[in-house]
Amino acid sequence: MTSALIEARGLVKHYGDFVAVDDISFDIREGECFGVLGPNGAGKTTTIRMITATSPVTAGTLRVAGLDVASEPRKVKAVLGVVPQDDNLDPDLLVRQNLEVYARYFGLDRDEVRQRIDEALDLFQLDDRADSNVDDLSGGMQRRLTIARALVNDPQVLILDEPTTGLDPQARHLVWQQLRLLKSRGVTMLLTTHYMEEATHLCDRLVIMHRGKILVEGRPYDLVAEVAGP
Repeated sequence: MTSALIEARGLVKHYGDFVAVDDISFDIREGECFGVLGPNGAGKTTTIRMITATSPVTAGTLRVAGLDVASEPRKVKAVLGVVPQDDNLDPDLLVRQNLEVYARYFGLDRDEVRQRIDEALDLFQLDDRADSNVDDLSGGMQRRLTIARALVNDPQVLILDEPTTGLDPQARHLVWQQLRLLKSRGVTMLLTTHYMEEATHLCDRLVIMHRGKILVEGRPYDLVAEVAGP
């Protein structure tokens, strides 16, 4: 069995009296795509915010790549690539400039950055739009650019928070295609989604959350067979 890159034990998050995440535990193994499936309000994004050290853990333990999220948040952020629910690209910068500015946060060598950006733009079929304004891109292109940006620092874990919400079916399938390619290259991914179809296409294992709790964990096809039947 491969080692766990993310380990959560008894994870809890409170906002005042409201319990957003209620005592959940899971492991995400190196090289797999792990899914968190559930409706709005299930606790998916709150879990992501704790993993990315942007919201403090109320109780429990959480480790990313062997690092304690509570005591080493800056080191944790350095090993993650994060694709948020909403595109937060800078409309004042060109496509390539968006990636260059992001790379500077990680103190990377300029030649290495240039190579990684070229590879990311090629992977997501955006190399011919490198000098375009962000606002001139379609919604699907902007989503692919946001994912490409998250790869610039060569992260140990790529976190995707509902990466295809709002996309038309064609754009969604193109994003799936590129995520499957990343998975084939051994990239570890954590994916939150509303769509069972998306989880089935991409995830090796998943949990289903509801009202802050994990209801069930397993492989997508096993869960479909067990819960829904053939």
